[in-house]
Parts: sequence; C-alpha cells; structure tokens
Amino acid sequence: DLQVCTSRNPTCCTKKMEERYQTAAKQDIQQVLQTSSATLKFLISRNATAFQETFEMLIRLAENYTSTLFCTAYRNMAAEATVRVQEFFTDVGLFVFGTDISTEKFVNRFFDTLFPVVYNHVINPGLTDISLEYAECLRMARRDIRPFGNIPKKAIGQMGRSLLSSRTFLQALNLGIEVINTTDHPHFSKDCSRALLRMQYCPHCQGVMLSKPCMGYCLNILRGCLASIAEIDLHWRGYVRSLEELSSTMSGTRDVEHVLLNFHLLVNDALVQAHIHGPELSEQV
Repeated sequence: DLQVCTSRNPTCCTKKMEERYQTAAKQDIQQVLQTSSATLKFLISRNATAFQETFEMLIRLAENYTSTLFCTAYRNMAAEATVRVQEFFTDVGLFVFGTDISTEKFVNRFFDTLFPVVYNHVINPGLTDISLEYAECLRMARRDIRPFGNIPKKAIGQMGRSLLSSRTFLQALNLGIEVINTTDHPHFSKDCSRALLRMQYCPHCQGVMLSKPCMGYCLNILRGCLASIAEIDLHWRGYVRSLEELSSTMSGTRDVEHVLLNFHLLVNDALVQAHIHGPELSEQV
C-alpha cells in the first residue's frame, strides 16, 4: 500500500511510516533553508534595530537642543515654545516610522503655531496674553506675513530629503526581513514532496540507512523544489543595489544626523529674523 517508496524487494515500511518520512523530508529541507538564511536575516534585522534606535536617540537629542535654545536665549516664552517643539519632534518620529504624514505639513504646522508665541514675546512684547482667537488669526496669517523669512522653506527642503531617505531605508530593511521569512517557509508541491521523500528516505525502507544521493540527483530535485525561490534572485540583487544607492545618498546635506542636530540653529535664525523685522511685522499684523 506504499505510494512513493514502492519496490520489488521486500520492504520494512508501512504506509504510516511513509507518511511520517514524507513530513520529515519537508521539515529537513525547511530547516536547511532557515539555517542558510539565518545569518543574512540576523544581519539585516540587527541593522534595522540599530538604525531605529539611533534615529530615536537623534530625535531626543534634537528636541533637547531646540528646547534648550528657548530656555537659554528666549526664556520668557520657553514654556509655550517647548510644547510646540515636542509636537514637532513627535511628528518627525511618526513620519520616519511609517505614519502617513508629509514633512511639509508638519514643518509648516510648527512655524504656524510658533508665530503667535513669538509675536507675543519677541515682536510685540508689550502685549499681555493674547486671546485664542487672536492667536488663531496669527497662525493662519503666518505664511502670508512670512515673519521667519525663507527659514521654513529651507527646513522643509532639508527635512523632506533626509527624513524620506531614512524612512525608505528603514522600510527597505524590514522588507528584506519579510522576504527572507517568506522563503524560509515555502509551499512544496505534491511532486516536490514525493521527490524529496524518494531521494532522502525511501532507501530506509530497504534497510539502506547510510547511503546518500549523488550530487547530480540531489541538485536536480532541489532545483525543481526551489524554482519559485530562485525566481526571487534577480529581484533580490536589484533590492541590494537599491539599498547601496540609497545609503550613499544619506550623507552630506541629506545626513539625517546633520539635519536634525542643526535644526535648532534654523529655529534660532528664524527667531532672529522675526526680532529684526519686528516693527514691520507688527504693522503687517
């Protein structure tokens, strides 16, 4: 009653044993695949984790630098401004880790919400606390009045380039892990399963326990079973090439470390511009 390990000679296998050997053959090949890809998966996952941890640290540092700027140079508005800074860097983290939000939107939102605070404490410091309606009016008018000159536009450009590269790089690393996980658990066709059984365990049914299949036979079986995985090779090479190209662009002006840790300097330049043009801005308002 054997389905695969049939033989003219007497056999010690039953149908139940054959089924167990069938399961063992598939488990063996899966284990070989997982072992061979484990080093690569560990390399990618370790780098993805390190990259994410480094990015989280950079966000915390950049937020601290920016808050410290207000606490030291603009102490009178530090409490209100720090809230805006926290909101901004929360958006930075959300963007990099995959949330659907544009850099232009959250950079503009930061400068929009900062303007009423700056107007109240730097441009027109004689005012007492302004009303919520007045603050909203200032927020809505910020892009027309342009109290910070071209600094918001500059920040949008820098953040857009560096953060998008970082986000894409992190997503690409995680995609690589997903691909390896998929190839670790392939679906074997009925013909493949039978061929693996015939190659690996059918000799056991004849009492031949130690002999191994010849190299050519083994390669032919595995080529057939792993044909779908082999198709990924061309795309995987393209993926690796893209990662190399992307990582080479993440330096210089696009270096996320440089952009984030110098953001407080851009903010300071924006505040200086608002202070210098205070009388004109007050008139415009």
